[in-house]
Amino acid sequence: MNITDLYTIYTDIKEQGLFGRYITNSNIEKCLDKLPKALIETIGYSVEKRPIYKLQFGTGPKKVLMWSQMHGNESTTTKALFDCINLFQTQNEFSKKLLESCTIVMIPILNPDGAERYTRANANEVDINRDAQDLSQPESNVLRGLYDEFKPHYCFNLHGQRTIFGAGSTGVSATMSFLSPAEDENRSLTENRKVAMTIISDINNELKDLIPNGIGRYDDGFNLNCVGDTFQSFGVPTVLYETGHYPNDYDREGVRKLAFIAILKGIESIIGGVDSDKYEDYFKIPENTKTFYDIIIRNGRINKGEERFDVAIQYKESLKNGKIDFIPVVESISDLNAYYGHKEIDAKGALVKNAENLELKVGYENVFVLINNEKTSLKA
Repeated sequence: MNITDLYTIYTDIKEQGLFGRYITNSNIEKCLDKLPKALIETIGYSVEKRPIYKLQFGTGPKKVLMWSQMHGNESTTTKALFDCINLFQTQNEFSKKLLESCTIVMIPILNPDGAERYTRANANEVDINRDAQDLSQPESNVLRGLYDEFKPHYCFNLHGQRTIFGAGSTGVSATMSFLSPAEDENRSLTENRKVAMTIISDINNELKDLIPNGIGRYDDGFNLNCVGDTFQSFGVPTVLYETGHYPNDYDREGVRKLAFIAILKGIESIIGGVDSDKYEDYFKIPENTKTFYDIIIRNGRINKGEERFDVAIQYKESLKNGKIDFIPVVESISDLNAYYGHKEIDAKGALVKNAENLELKVGYENVFVLINNEKTSLKA
């Protein structure tokens, strides 16, 4: 069995107890309750004393450390990790190969307070991914303590990105993006960076037929306060994963499957022995560009006789009654020929007004608009 075979049987592996964007400790604890207790350890607590869990799988000599929801509102890779865990619990020959070759340690939610609030930062309003040097937060110290104790050979830093990113100038959304972080101001191509680049190239080769032109490369500007840059500077190959937008997938269930494949492919690449001389393919992956809005209304008019314009709508994600509500907000009214919409509406020169039949304003919420006096919904 290979990774492509796993893609076809994914629905049998998928953790059904996790769905959507709002994933907290209370959600994953129901999944943890189904696992052998020996696999799970509480390794620390958040600012508000929520437990931070570690899971360990495998007995192999190659040690891989991965963590998710360092930013509390980036939950897609947490779901993908539990899909991987379900695979590890089977007698599948592919998972057996991984676990005989590697020891895998993961933190499914590093920032449980941010997860509860659905915020990027922790309860002290600190971005943990900018705290790698100061280590001012308990969550930062939990991760660093585990790193020091486990002494990984490889790190996977698992994140989610906004819907604004395209893969280069392709006009295709960056559904998955990756980065081999810099470890110095010069962005030197050190051996461990090349190893991480080669792993990413292997992942790209696995995914490129599933999401043609939909894979991007994050900018590698150096910031030692970031965890990935710090661990890379320690000489440990570190791969940043970013899950983005898949068509009509605001719950991020489609990209979840791709993240599951990408995590497994990253581990498989390590098992096969990483030939860092093959790193150059990494630079063939287009850099991320900020070229997308959630919706673009094309060719509208504010008043009769005026020039046509485009309207950019971006969703504001809001936690409401335990669910994420996607609120449409007018982001720009201008010529948007250089941008793409995940959804595009052609107004065909008609008047475009808000729900009260008034002029649209940047920064205002609009659940629907009137195009030529007809309602058009802007909901996700």
